[in-house]
Amino acid sequence: MTLEVTIDSLGAKGDGVAFASGAPLFVPFALPGERVTVDREGARAALVSVLDASNERQDAPCPHFGRCGGCDLQHAAPPLYADFKRNLVTDAFASRGIEAEVGELIPCEPASRRRAVFSGARTGNRITFGFFEQQTNHVAEIDVCLVVVPEIAARLADFKGLALIVADKKRPMRMAVTATATGLDIALSETAKLTEGMRQSILAFSLRRDFARVSLEGEVIVETRKPTIRISDIAVSPSAGGFLQAVASAEAAMAGLVAEHLAPAKATMDLFSGIGTFALRLAAKSSVHAVETEADALAALDLAKRGAQGLKPITMERRDLFRRPVTARELNKVDGLVFDPPRAGAEMQAREIAASTVKRVAAVSCNPATLARDARILLDGGYRLVTVTPIDQFLWSHHVEVVALFER
Repeated sequence: MTLEVTIDSLGAKGDGVAFASGAPLFVPFALPGERVTVDREGARAALVSVLDASNERQDAPCPHFGRCGGCDLQHAAPPLYADFKRNLVTDAFASRGIEAEVGELIPCEPASRRRAVFSGARTGNRITFGFFEQQTNHVAEIDVCLVVVPEIAARLADFKGLALIVADKKRPMRMAVTATATGLDIALSETAKLTEGMRQSILAFSLRRDFARVSLEGEVIVETRKPTIRISDIAVSPSAGGFLQAVASAEAAMAGLVAEHLAPAKATMDLFSGIGTFALRLAAKSSVHAVETEADALAALDLAKRGAQGLKPITMERRDLFRRPVTARELNKVDGLVFDPPRAGAEMQAREIAASTVKRVAAVSCNPATLARDARILLDGGYRLVTVTPIDQFLWSHHVEVVALFER
């Protein structure tokens, strides 16, 4: 059904929101105040034409925008884009009854993402390689990407060639590519079944293309040199396919806020520590107890701390914090902590923190909604919210990182 509507606002995923017959209608690539024609299909609609354009509309810099689902908001001018991300945080906190003074968005530059996850879909002897189209499981072919670092952007044809070797006919394969100081680290998943022939093809192709490491479902197929990144000038070798903050400058901004807030602490704890993004930095001034579920991440942290000089003691514990959060009694041994959980947040852990005597707490999150829920728990437990800072890590998308600082 073709309709003419006026866009009222931007939704949480960057879609324009209009109202048709009193119900919200989500229109990708439309901006507030615009009068547009759309083809409606349920609660969503495809943008057909812009009759009256917003003054904050701009030409998208990428030729694949609108088809590739990697970016949502290239058509939004920078002021509108920054306000949208800041408002995501403000609205999330307001929904929990928290009046938070949310700071200005710390920006993310183009060509800065050091880690990206591509997909490849096989049709016969042909591979379509890129990112999924918005709201579909179809892969959009790309030959340029403006958000990734040049080391990744220049090698798209090579990644496509590797995808052709491993892709299954039944489902799209996934390829996480990380640019490290020692070369490209590639983690393959959802591929065809690994055979000896495929293994040899991956090995030969990777050696010709000089990839540092290629793994498949966590198994290292070839490693010509150990992939290495630097955390506060400390060499760290992430595990194959392991989590890593996507943009180094965003990581540094988050870590800077955390380190400054916890600077008075003599003993700290890093919950959901990963490879030591915060722990290694905090150890410059305080002892750190790092708690993490993934054994490979803790192994990387352990190796990094052994090779570093001048750090305070770092102890480590493998623990599923969703099933067995660190208790208030255990937390009372430290005077500062940071927690950086997955998107689901850390409700049970937040309840233990709220019952503790820890003086300073830094909460880091990639999901404003679950962060706001956890923040409400801390505030009800007697903490005071000091600052809330949004950080852009996934440029031109609807995702936003947040650092919230609390104290007693």
